[in-house]
Amino acid sequence: MRKDKNEAYCAVDFAFQRIGGKYRGRILWYLNEYSVLRYGELKRLLQGITTKMLTQTLRELEQDGMVNRKVYLEVPPKVEYSLTPASVELIPLINELRKWADRRIIERPKSGEKISC
Repeated sequence: MRKDKNEAYCAVDFAFQRIGGKYRGRILWYLNEYSVLRYGELKRLLQGITTKMLTQTLRELEQDGMVNRKVYLEVPPKVEYSLTPASVELIPLINELRKWADRRIIERPKSGEKISC
């Protein structure tokens, strides 16, 4: 039994705590695609995400060692996000999940909407 809600049961649980959720995997994917993104750029790419949720998710990814946050001391403040070496290791695995999903999306009933990441 877990003592702490953030303590993993096993390696699979640990991994999904780092990349699970609605936006974490997509944020990592977009940071891989664009190398470096600013907050506003991420917000535009992640359709439907609220400001609060994006801020919270980026903080969690940073705390988990998955995202670098670089602050430039200028006015207005400039903050850039990029992948850490640990998250770069995940990109091939996320890509495999994307390929799997691409095959499964074809099988589901058509809703008329195009899905792309």
